Amino acid sequence: MQIQTVQPELFARLVEIGRGSAGAVPPAQAEGVTLYDRHGVLVVRVGDVVVKAHQADRDNGPALQERIRLAGTLPHLVIAPLGPPLSVAGRTVTVSPFGEPVDPQGDLPWKEGARLLAELHSAPVPPGAPSWGRPTRVARLVARLDGGSAEAEIRRAFATLPSWIRGESAEPSRTAERLLHGDWHLGQMVRAADGRWRLIDIEDLGGGDPAWDLARPAALYSAGVLPPEDWGRFLGAYQAAGGPAVPAGDDPWTHLDIPARSLAIQIAATCVISARREDRPLESAEQAMIDACTRISAAGDAA
Repeated sequence: MQIQTVQPELFARLVEIGRGSAGAVPPAQAEGVTLYDRHGVLVVRVGDVVVKAHQADRDNGPALQERIRLAGTLPHLVIAPLGPPLSVAGRTVTVSPFGEPVDPQGDLPWKEGARLLAELHSAPVPPGAPSWGRPTRVARLVARLDGGSAEAEIRRAFATLPSWIRGESAEPSRTAERLLHGDWHLGQMVRAADGRWRLIDIEDLGGGDPAWDLARPAALYSAGVLPPEDWGRFLGAYQAAGGPAVPAGDDPWTHLDIPARSLAIQIAATCVISARREDRPLESAEQAMIDACTRISAAGDAA
């Protein structure tokens, strides 16, 4: 069944592109199926391909092309676009092979995700690989907040982050970089045609500090949203696979504290913005992220 989209003209263009790129298309999929339509991104499935219109405010120029080339060198880890980006009605569009997404009602592949990340983080950074860059999303989201008690809690927590994350100073230099996905969560995994899990969405793929790929589950665990057993499976599998972001035997929070705090604040800001836009109260998991911000600000500036 086709999911309705709020971008019908763009949807029609993406379906047209998909028909020209896919193999034999089953009749049920010939009209296209919307897989995602949020935050300025539209993703449409047509047969065995997905066609994605990227966010208009992202760097969709040479840096994206470099990331696509980099993803193409990692076929055992990443599903890369099938070719260079297209320009469609002023939007950047890519076409990629379809993969089955994670079933949120099934057994969540925490261990598989951890192993994928460990292998990605252990791969050599090729010459000319794009830089992941600073985690700019948290500052952008906090800047969009209005007044209110939840917003105030988030801003107080945001003030405890290092100045380079807040966009007030240059990012400190690092002695070594690793490859990282840059925006990892379970929604960034699909099961490919060969039955193995792969990473998708390569807009942030590049060289940087791999601890940021573990930041989201670390933040959710710290807030009490991710069960301890899931966090334990994820972190244990990552360390067992030799993941360099949190070496086995180390205190994980010496590596994850700042990334986890940053993602907790980013997620909390996203929750408040979504609830405000939908004119609804915060859900319990969303309130848990606000409560995490309260604890962060109470702990003070540790950076």
